[in-house]
Amino acid sequence: MNLTRMGRGGQHRRVMKERSRIIVVTALGVTQTLAWASSYYLPAILGAPIARSLGVSTDAFFGIFSAALLLGAALSPWVGCLIDRHGGRAVLTVSSAVLAAGLACLGSAQGFRSLASAWLVLGIGMALGLYDPAFAALTRLYGSTARAPITGITLIAGFASTIGWPVSASLLHALGWREACLIWAALNLCVGLPLNWLVIPAVPTPLVMSAARPIPVGPEPPRGAMPILAFYFAATAFVTGAMAAQLPRLLVSAGATQAVAIAAGALVGPAQVAARLVEFGLLRRFHPVSSARLATLLHPLGAGLLGLLGPAGVALFAILHGAGNGMITIAKGTLPLAIFGPAGYGLRNGILSVPARLSLSAAPFLFGLLLDRIGAASVLLSAGLSLSALASLLLLRPHPAAAAASAGN
Repeated sequence: MNLTRMGRGGQHRRVMKERSRIIVVTALGVTQTLAWASSYYLPAILGAPIARSLGVSTDAFFGIFSAALLLGAALSPWVGCLIDRHGGRAVLTVSSAVLAAGLACLGSAQGFRSLASAWLVLGIGMALGLYDPAFAALTRLYGSTARAPITGITLIAGFASTIGWPVSASLLHALGWREACLIWAALNLCVGLPLNWLVIPAVPTPLVMSAARPIPVGPEPPRGAMPILAFYFAATAFVTGAMAAQLPRLLVSAGATQAVAIAAGALVGPAQVAARLVEFGLLRRFHPVSSARLATLLHPLGAGLLGLLGPAGVALFAILHGAGNGMITIAKGTLPLAIFGPAGYGLRNGILSVPARLSLSAAPFLFGLLLDRIGAASVLLSAGLSLSALASLLLLRPHPAAAAASAGN
């Protein structure tokens, strides 16, 4: 009877632990959706109206946006180290407050200087609160089993552009860009902040080696893994950044109307989620490097169809780009975990994020300049970068033991 009670007690604890994990992942998915929609995805819809209203060029606006992302690159290792030491609860809560402050400043901007100041604050908020810190927070909580929670939050936050672009457009047309920024600020303050603080568990002790409870050491990572991953993340980040900021303009350059371009762009989110479901249901049996290689093929395939079909191919391009980007986002969280393990994940991922964020910061501005000059043919650059990322991953050969351990998670 005692054994039966102990068995039931253990099963009950497992059920409660799983419920707690689902609640944490759901809450983080919601706050990540809000954070992405109100910061990174904002310029695609509000950038041009804000620039016109303040009397600055669109190129200058996206230059400021790129500078904000550049600031995030400098902060990434520090943010990752903070989460390694203290967990993600405080960091992600502060991020919601900083994003709200930045959006409030943006909504009250009167010229170039105040616009730049607002994006400086938003850059800090994005460095503290987008995917990299969330992945580090989950790894800090769940260790080597964090692959499924990481996939979980990306499943939810994959709708950030699908929600963010139409909502921003609706608020812009109904109220104006200033009011849109202030409403996004209020949502971060009243929804994002309390969810991050109340739902993410506190983590009392650092994830370090100790004599009492040593962390198992896995096989040595593949030779050259860090530079290979750094290049892969940088190349794919440029494509992600370019499409997130310029996708509607690119589709218009390919012959679509503005309404069709926004509608096609809204397909990116569902495509991301669908691809992540495939990754979670089928591809998680394999090492993350396999799904990452597959993901890099989808954007060039979409670019080929766009070139072949013209305006008739805009929806297919958006879907294939979204699917590839959705799987790459998961790879950004799971590849370092599978190859190096959970110890020091936040700092290591922060270091890997530096070249990625540098690339991400340059992408909206540089791709925008190219788009102005050669139109839809600029997609050749993003397709080429995706193929170069695939080539780099072909050099990465995970050890069989690491692949088996990753599939088991």
